[in-house]
Amino acid sequence: MKPLTVVSFLGSTLDAAKFGPSRWSKWRPSVALAMHEDLRIERFVMIHAAMHRRLADQVSEDIASVSPETRVERQVINFDDAWDFEEVYGKLLDFARALDLDPEAEDLLVHITTGTHVAQICLFLLTEAHYLPGRLIQTQPARRVDGAAPGSWAIIDLDLSRYDSIATRFAEDRAQGTSFLKSGIETQSRAFNAMIEEIEQVAARSRAPILLMGPTGAGKSQLARRIHQLKKLKRQVAGAFVEVNCATLRGDGAMSALFGHTRGAFTGAATAREGLLRGADKGMLFLDEIGELGLDEQAMILRAIEDKRFLPVGADREVDSDFQLIAGTNRDLAQGVAQGTFREDLFARLNLWTFTLPGLAQRREDIAPNLDYELDRHAEREGERISFNREAREAYLAFATDPRAPWKGNFRDLAASVTRMATFAPKGRIDTATVTAEIARLQRLWGAAGPTRDGLDDLLDDAALTALDPFDRVQLAFVIDTCRQSRSLSEAGRTLFAASRTQRTSTNDADRLRKYLARFGLRWGMLEGEDLKS
Repeated sequence: MKPLTVVSFLGSTLDAAKFGPSRWSKWRPSVALAMHEDLRIERFVMIHAAMHRRLADQVSEDIASVSPETRVERQVINFDDAWDFEEVYGKLLDFARALDLDPEAEDLLVHITTGTHVAQICLFLLTEAHYLPGRLIQTQPARRVDGAAPGSWAIIDLDLSRYDSIATRFAEDRAQGTSFLKSGIETQSRAFNAMIEEIEQVAARSRAPILLMGPTGAGKSQLARRIHQLKKLKRQVAGAFVEVNCATLRGDGAMSALFGHTRGAFTGAATAREGLLRGADKGMLFLDEIGELGLDEQAMILRAIEDKRFLPVGADREVDSDFQLIAGTNRDLAQGVAQGTFREDLFARLNLWTFTLPGLAQRREDIAPNLDYELDRHAEREGERISFNREAREAYLAFATDPRAPWKGNFRDLAASVTRMATFAPKGRIDTATVTAEIARLQRLWGAAGPTRDGLDDLLDDAALTALDPFDRVQLAFVIDTCRQSRSLSEAGRTLFAASRTQRTSTNDADRLRKYLARFGLRWGMLEGEDLKS
């Protein structure tokens, strides 16, 4: 066995006793540690303050009497404030770095029974970070009052990977957090689920601003609200969730709504107004469509984020508000910066945690679980459970998941669609007639006879369209769109085959594209006019 070294604080209370024979009737952790026959301590590094020198002398002598082979090394460390975490950790870090220790030649135990709670925490952190390359040891007295007994000791294993129950519980807690953010919806989109897992980690560990991007109706507002609720459940925020659509803020009213105003600040200001930022103190502020804010409001928002202070309209004294910001937008803020409509410094501040929510058309595999979720929401609102019959559900999902369905309003379209069908459902059951009527309504809403036009209807007859698999139709539509944006067949070929062409010794992208179009009875000239050059 390697020689054993122990690092331990002298316990100014636990190790203290009257200076006389009666001290042996009390359990003293430092002395008791050296009494264990199964712990042959060669070196005992005792940390103490200069003011406890006499106690350190006595304990050192008693350790020598119960364990003559143990060499006590005294390390004097004085703390101006033993409860100041920064000071204690800093001085103990210096001690750990200077400690003469060879991990290859000796084992180290770090005793955390004695010392203040701050000191114990610091020893734990230094051991976990391997500044003290050893294991933690905890001691306690015997159950029966017997000062002569050494009590018991136990090693605290810091390798959490060995604790299956802890790892399982941690994974379950993470899963519950992500499920909560998804409102309990069993989403199937891998990309979306991975993004929600990242958001859960950010929400749990950071108070920095979060930027949610994505089209209108993609669920930014709902997700922001769930982030706030999750942080509140974990007691990370105490205040309210304040939501504002920046597109509704115009002119002088924008400043007043966001930052508040004093009485008489302007004509009509008969009373003072707190403002939305003050209302979000200790909580969360969600600025939806933040790209609609004016530059002046953006500047004040930036200052409020960084300094937690701002000036209400008409006031001569700043006020405080400590909130976490979530911003939402369907605009390209980077483009706004380039065009001078959005402040670069604010964008940089918001861009630390940016997540882009996909539209419903990019998450077709999630339409079915969201359909059930919307039926549950309807039941909660109206107090009546509505369901589909089997044929009606299959018909609606076939339409909803068709690649041609644009879902322009995203989840808002889906929610409205479910509400309409549930309202018209005869006897609480959505039948095929109700679904047929709703499909026609959505087609009118989207301005097309089918789910959406993809350019193939004008090129192929009904028989050819019917023979196309949905996969082939999406691919062909993309090819045709690329062709129509290209100046020649060769240019379109280079764009479409950019990756695979590098793997071939000879390339003829135009011929490859021409043969692909010919599979569907199409020619280049049919796409833009017969006079185009190939």
